[in-house]
Amino acid sequence: MAKGASLMRDTSRTGSLSWRVRVALMLLTAVAVATVFVTNRYLTDRFTESTRNRAELRLALYSGNLVSELRRNAIVPQLLARDPALIGALNSGDFSQSSQRLISFVDEIGAASLMLLDRDGRTVAATNRERLGEQHRNDAYFVEALRSNATVFTSQREEVGSFNFSYSRRIESQGQSIGVIVVEVDLAKFERAWAGISDAVLVTNSEGEIILATEPRWRGQTIATALERQPADSAIERAIRATADWTALPADAYFQGEAVMRIEGRIPFRGWNMVSFTTYASVRERVNAVLALEIMGFAILLALAFYALSRKTALRMALFQRESAELRALNQRLQREIAERERVQETLAVAEQTLAQSSKLAALGEMSAAVSHELNQPLAAMKTYLAGAKLLMRRNRAEEALAAFSRIDDLIERMGGITRQLKSYARKGQEAFSPVNMGDALASSLSMMEPQLKSRKVKIAKILPEDKVLVMGDRMRIEQVMINLLRNALDATKTVSDPQLEIILASGETATLTIRDNGHGIEDLDELFEPFYTTKQPGDGVGLGLAISSGIVNDLGGRLLARNAEGGGAVFEMQLPILNDQTQAAE
Repeated sequence: MAKGASLMRDTSRTGSLSWRVRVALMLLTAVAVATVFVTNRYLTDRFTESTRNRAELRLALYSGNLVSELRRNAIVPQLLARDPALIGALNSGDFSQSSQRLISFVDEIGAASLMLLDRDGRTVAATNRERLGEQHRNDAYFVEALRSNATVFTSQREEVGSFNFSYSRRIESQGQSIGVIVVEVDLAKFERAWAGISDAVLVTNSEGEIILATEPRWRGQTIATALERQPADSAIERAIRATADWTALPADAYFQGEAVMRIEGRIPFRGWNMVSFTTYASVRERVNAVLALEIMGFAILLALAFYALSRKTALRMALFQRESAELRALNQRLQREIAERERVQETLAVAEQTLAQSSKLAALGEMSAAVSHELNQPLAAMKTYLAGAKLLMRRNRAEEALAAFSRIDDLIERMGGITRQLKSYARKGQEAFSPVNMGDALASSLSMMEPQLKSRKVKIAKILPEDKVLVMGDRMRIEQVMINLLRNALDATKTVSDPQLEIILASGETATLTIRDNGHGIEDLDELFEPFYTTKQPGDGVGLGLAISSGIVNDLGGRLLARNAEGGGAVFEMQLPILNDQTQAAE
C-alpha cells in the first residue's frame, strides 16, 4: 500500500512538473516573439532614419557639384565672345589657328568641347576637329544665341538617347553678329561617378523629363514611366520578396522589383530636380544581424532547457560509444589512405625527376642546334672579311686591312655573345635590360649583313624616323632577331632577278620594324614559327631562326608577325613596347 501511494505521489509530481515545464516553455517562446517584434520595429525605424539622412546628405552633395559645374561653364561664353583672336578670325575668315586656340582653353576650362560657329551656323573651329564644317543653322543653341544678348543655355537630346548640354553666346563686331561660341558642358561625368554607388540617381528638368540618370534607359522619360513595374512576378518570387523585406517599412517605390526609399531635392537651376532611390539592404542587414543574435540567444536557452529535461542519458551514452567505435574505425581507414598517398607521392617525385632529366636533354639538343645555326652567319661574314683582308694586304692597303680585322674581332665578340645568350634559354630573366636605340641596332645589323647584301646586289629602301626609337631590352638579342629577319629576306630573293628589301622603322604605341622582300612569299603561315620548320635546301638551315627570334621577342614583351604582301613577297613585323616617360617610371 505504501509503495502504491508513493508511486502515485511520484506520478502526480511528474505530471505537475511536466505541466509547469510546458507553461515555462510557452512563456519563453512568447517572450522571444515579443522581444524580436519590438526590437525589429525599433531598430527598423532607427536605421531607416539614419539611412535616409545619409541619402539626403549625398543628394545635397551631388546637387552642389552639378550646380557648381554649370555655373563654372556659364561664364566661359561671355569671356570667349570678347576674345580678339576669335573676333579677328571671324572677320578675316582665316581660321587656321582658331581650333588650336580653343584646344588651349578647353583643359583650363574643363568643358566637354568648344565650337566656334560663323554667322551661317557652320563650324569653323572646334576642339574636336572632326566636327569642322558641320552645319548648326537650325540647332537651338545657335538660333537662340543670335536672338539673345546674353548667354543661352540649351539641352538637346541626341540620337543615342543621352542629352547634350551647352552654353552659347553670339559674338559681335561693330554692332553686328558675326558668329556664335558654343561651350558644351560635360554632365555625363556625374552619371559615371554616380554609377559607382549603390543608389539610383536621376535629374529631371522643369517639365519632369529625365535628363541625367544612372540607368541609361530612363533618359527622356518621366519618373512614373521609368519606374513602371515589370510584368507580374510569380507567386514564388512574391513570397520570397515578402520574406526578405519583412523588416522594412512600407516602401516609397520599387526599383527592379526591390523596395527602395525615395529622396527628392531641388536643384537651384532652371527648375531642375534630383531624385535618388536607396535600397533597404543596409537596414535589413543591420536589423537582421541584431535579430539573429536575439534568436540565437533564445535558441540556446531552449536548447539548454531541453537538455536539462532529457531523461535518455543511458541511450545517449550508448550512442556516443557506438559513434566512438565508428570514429576509431574511420581513423584507421584514414591512416591507411595517408600511407597509400605517401607512396603515390614518392612515385610521383621519381617520375618528376625523370621528366626533368628528359627536359634537360631536350634543351641541350635544341641549344646545340641553335648554336650551329646562329654561328653560321658570323662565320660566313668572317670568311668574307678574311678574303678581303688578304686581297688588301697584297695590294699594300694595310689600313683598310686593319679595318677588316677589326670587324672580324667584332664578329668574334658577337659569337661569344651568341653563346652567352643561348644560355638564357635555360635560365631566363637573369640579364638586366637597358634602353636600346632601334635605329642603332638596325645599322649594326645591316653592317653585319653587308658582305651578303653586296654580293647579291640587293636594293635596299629604308624609311627611318628622325627621332630616336627607344625600347627596353637587350641590344644583342634584338640585333640577333634583326639579322635573322634580314637573312630570311635575303634567302627569299635568291630566285628573283632584281632583289629588293624595304625596311621601315616606326614609333607609335609600339616600336615597329617592318622588313618586306619581293620573293616568293610564305607558303605555310601556321607552322612558320615552329622549331625545325624550313623551306630551304638541306645544309642551308635547320629551321630554328624564326622560332628563336619569336622567343626572343616574346621575352622582351613584344610580338613577331608575318604575312604575305599583296604585290608579292613576304612581310615580317617586330613590335616591341616603346620606351617613354611612363614606361621608364614603371620600370
